[in-house]
Amino acid sequence: MPGWLAVTILGIIEGITEFLPISSTGHLLLVENTHLLPQQSDLFNITIQSGAALAVLAAFSARVRDLLLRLGDPATRDYLAKLVLAFVITGVGGLTAKKLGFMLPKEVSPIAWATLIGGLVILVIEWALRGKRLSSEVTWMMAAVVGLAQLLAAVFPGTSRSAATIMIAMVLGLSRPAATEFSFLLAVPTLLAAGGFETLHALRHPGPMPTDWGLLALGTVVSAITAFLVVRWLIRWVQTHSFTPFGWYRIATGVVLLALVAGTSRCGSARNASRVFRVQTTWRRSPASIMAGEKSKPDRLPARRPKTPPRFGPGRLLSSGLTEWQA
Repeated sequence: MPGWLAVTILGIIEGITEFLPISSTGHLLLVENTHLLPQQSDLFNITIQSGAALAVLAAFSARVRDLLLRLGDPATRDYLAKLVLAFVITGVGGLTAKKLGFMLPKEVSPIAWATLIGGLVILVIEWALRGKRLSSEVTWMMAAVVGLAQLLAAVFPGTSRSAATIMIAMVLGLSRPAATEFSFLLAVPTLLAAGGFETLHALRHPGPMPTDWGLLALGTVVSAITAFLVVRWLIRWVQTHSFTPFGWYRIATGVVLLALVAGTSRCGSARNASRVFRVQTTWRRSPASIMAGEKSKPDRLPARRPKTPPRFGPGRLLSSGLTEWQA
């Protein structure tokens, strides 16, 4: 598959899944780790999320303009300060994880479990909050916990940043539209900072494989365009719908992935057992035979049945003739 086509598909996946509560990083790692698409670096998987962050600025342009024009309003400064608090908590935790050597997983199993468990959590929360009145005001406690939830999603791909932040805000009493807006606005500095950090690190400490910055830019642009369309749709969706369908989607996806992992594990075990059997039944030489210069002999040879001549026909005549001639 051409590199530009694979990057374009990955950009579309990122744009669709970044703000839906189904985990963008989890989906990117799944298609890469299962070899459906070429494996990409952490730099690529993290940096193309910057395009999705720019899409939020475009989709929430009116809200962002209102916040910037009303900086003198105490309520506006309070809201922005809470965004900063959540961002700082995530940023400090993310830098700490990076210094400790954290890297995105290369296995499918942890992503599958996070996807499945996250779907169950969404269903439980939506069921528990059904019919309850929720507030539209973000509190300091909500901001701090949302920052921690965002950090959790960064450390465990498959959790979903948007799902973790929105669901925990709703549990703390924030309405679905207000929680969605706060989560999306928080994504702007978070994703831009993560992408910028990875880019600077790659420039200062280039890896053994050169970075194709053109393909990286292509994936970022594609993710931005796709994410803009998804965000505009999701803003309207949350006004009258719950996240229950996404919960069922995550459960189904997690079950299928775990089944694939189990099937792959069984096939691998069968191949290993067959390999061990072949090794054990190969010809071996004892130390004495090696010293004596004898040829290798198998440990055990299957018994051979003597060939019996056919009871009638040309073969029988030929066999009888040979027997008489030998006698």
